[in-house]
Amino acid sequence: MNDTTPPLHPMEREQLQAESTLVVTVKSSSEFQDDVSDGIKALEQGDAVDSTPTLSFTSYDDLMETLTPRVLDLIEAIRQEEPSSINETARVVDRDVKNVHEELSRLAQLGIIFFEEDGQSKRPVVWFNELVINLPFDPDSGDTAAVAP
Repeated sequence: MNDTTPPLHPMEREQLQAESTLVVTVKSSSEFQDDVSDGIKALEQGDAVDSTPTLSFTSYDDLMETLTPRVLDLIEAIRQEEPSSINETARVVDRDVKNVHEELSRLAQLGIIFFEEDGQSKRPVVWFNELVINLPFDPDSGDTAAVAP
């Protein structure tokens, strides 16, 4: 099992651990780009910028495919049990190690968790206490859920 997730710099880990909330939302690519541009302009002008860690998906489907009940259970188990390795995490959730490793790698790539390395083992860490999902229902965005007849 090869993991291509780059390790976080110790300062990045400290910064994440100082936060307590992760906001998850759905935004189009252009909305996300506009928000980043606005933030850069505000910083250049010396204005305050909301620094709440936010993970944006481009569609409701992407969000729902990523944060499934099974994944949320995995995140909660890591938060509560604090397993010392990927193998122990798999035991805690009573799932196959390979599948848990794949899910943890994906969550690390998204910044939802990070790994602390201790020799050969990697301990998954959930850095937030609260996950807030913000679902804007904007008919102008073009990303609306299909309605069954």
